Amino acid sequence: MSNIKIVTDSAVALTQEEIKQYDITIVPLTVQIDGVVYEDGVTIQRNEFLEKMATSHSLPQTSQPSIGKFQAVYEEINDKYPDAEILSLHLSSGLSGTVHAAEQAAALTSAKITTFDTLNADRAQAFPVLVAAKMAAAGAKMADIVAEIKKVRSHAHTYLSFTSLDNMVAGGRLSRASGLIGNLLNIKVGAGVDQNGSVEVLVKGRGMKAIAKFNDNVIAKMQEYSDMLAIGVSHAGVPEVAEKMAARLNEIWPDIKIEVTNTGPIISTHTGIGALAILYHAY
Repeated sequence: MSNIKIVTDSAVALTQEEIKQYDITIVPLTVQIDGVVYEDGVTIQRNEFLEKMATSHSLPQTSQPSIGKFQAVYEEINDKYPDAEILSLHLSSGLSGTVHAAEQAAALTSAKITTFDTLNADRAQAFPVLVAAKMAAAGAKMADIVAEIKKVRSHAHTYLSFTSLDNMVAGGRLSRASGLIGNLLNIKVGAGVDQNGSVEVLVKGRGMKAIAKFNDNVIAKMQEYSDMLAIGVSHAGVPEVAEKMAARLNEIWPDIKIEVTNTGPIISTHTGIGALAILYHAY
């Protein structure tokens, strides 16, 4: 049995089978919708979140888990496995203060805790989490795991496209006038997660052809790599589009099991309903 326990947060895209197989602890972010606070993945699920966001009076707000929440999780693991170390891998610091809350909580406990900023979210956050979990299960030491997941982090990529500018306006990332003009002109956006773990707009174009071209370019870039290790496709309320993209990618990489998931609140509140993300780990 592994002497290293893996902790992450609910911004990650893991299957229930993966969570169970590697005994991964998920610490939930909180989501506030029209004054009601929910725990992501506990008192509200991703499909339900999208439904509530679509009818909410204002843009939902997401918050990192409290320091006290992290501390309680760490102490519970330490009480159960007093000889174990904890590796706590989290949502990008460019998107949330989650990893900083984890660091502060770690300093308040007697457990041996290593925190790690994945500089990503969703399935790209899952890539280093799963590598760490598999190495821990095989008995690897913490230093070796951290060295490996640093490599994974630098070779994990996220590209996302979204079809409405409403959430960018509501979140203050775009002026109301610009958003109105953009929607009138049918402007679509292609973005990526940069090296600092922040969402960076890469392309703006008119109509769905702009999105199609953006995704074509992402796939062309993927084909330049010699070793494709993992692929994920995530979406905000457009499962048919996501499944179609996964099928397209599987034609190129038939040996890779592509997980298709609803993206979590942290991404959905940036992009709005209709977003699609292609996430991959390649060398």
